[in-house]
Amino acid sequence: MTTENSKPNDEVQIRTIIEERVKAVGNKDINALLSNHAPDILSFDIINPLQYIGADTVKERAQKWVSSFKGSIGYEILDLSITTGETVAFCHYLYRVSGTLTDGGKVEMWVRATVCLREIDGKWMIVHEHQSVPFDPETGKASLNLKP
Repeated sequence: MTTENSKPNDEVQIRTIIEERVKAVGNKDINALLSNHAPDILSFDIINPLQYIGADTVKERAQKWVSSFKGSIGYEILDLSITTGETVAFCHYLYRVSGTLTDGGKVEMWVRATVCLREIDGKWMIVHEHQSVPFDPETGKASLNLKP
């Protein structure tokens, strides 16, 4: 993990937000997952459509996603890097999702994530998140088997 230009307390708060996300996904706890999202969040997910706007839309998407898994969801992060300014911050990391879908299918894939935060009323809130996977330009298909 690297940290640049951050006040120690800001970095701790943001790291805690990311750690809480990991726990919330694993426990399929939507309220905890979204507790640090701004009402007007803009999310670029790996699933269609191109964007999700607003906390209610992101919540609906998250509920649908976690309900597609049977049991808990494996979720781990790697290479967390945090940069903060006075009222804005961003972090990026890789994360691995694993688990069994309700149809019996298995999921294990690494995803790239960038999370942008803004300090609102003294609290860091997620205002934008971008998740992606690379694709193979020859086949046009997502590269879901890559590992760091």
